[in-house]
Amino acid sequence: MTPSRAGRHAAALLVAATAALSVSTANAADPALKADQSAQWGIGLGVGLERKPYRGVGTDVTALPLLMYESRWLSVFGPGVALKLPSAGPVSFRLKAQYSGDGYESDDSDALRSMRERKGGFWFGGSATWQTGLANLTAEYLAAAGRSDGQRFKLQVDRAFQQGSFEFTPRLAAKWADDKYVNYYYGVRNDEVLSNRPFYQGKSSVNVELGLRVNYALASNQTVFVDMSAATLGSGIKDSPIVDRSTEAAVRFGYLYRF
Repeated sequence: MTPSRAGRHAAALLVAATAALSVSTANAADPALKADQSAQWGIGLGVGLERKPYRGVGTDVTALPLLMYESRWLSVFGPGVALKLPSAGPVSFRLKAQYSGDGYESDDSDALRSMRERKGGFWFGGSATWQTGLANLTAEYLAAAGRSDGQRFKLQVDRAFQQGSFEFTPRLAAKWADDKYVNYYYGVRNDEVLSNRPFYQGKSSVNVELGLRVNYALASNQTVFVDMSAATLGSGIKDSPIVDRSTEAAVRFGYLYRF
């Protein structure tokens, strides 16, 4: 794996780990932390296995250190930063900035030979989460800063179930990506066309994801986690000539120590 590719997949794992742990670490904090809203640091190690839908691309395995910072108004995990805004009753709001390691390099597979590299980039936006008592409902909007110039919107429902030292959080999400995002990462430009790789203009797409996060508290300040997800891809992505799968899947696990 080349250095740039390793960095891209490392960033992707960190972003995914953020989603897996940002809520659980706050919930697992000591009562004293909840009472005085003091800051908390954490370090750990994460490992991710990810299967992208690109033709001929196998499963990527990445391991890297994790860094967490959580306070009353700020949440940091890897390349993701969230500013916590004042809540409105059961609805909480956040402004977000994160780096996403989407994309590929032309040597990732024979099917991508002579394709220009598609790079990851920074995304900015916000989210609102409504805690209903039965489940959490989250709406999130992110816009790319450069690269694809794309936009993404997610609607997610999840609920945590506590069983002793275990916490189980299943989730269901619909993820929309606009035509600019899909065209950048899954389109084929005129100068990339081959006899077996026709021109393709990407169009907006909706992916449906089912996931499960499991946290286990080894101690009051130590957590191990596993996060599993599988997504059905929308036609805008599936129809691309550089894609040969209708689904993508990932498994991420690791350990976090909170100071």
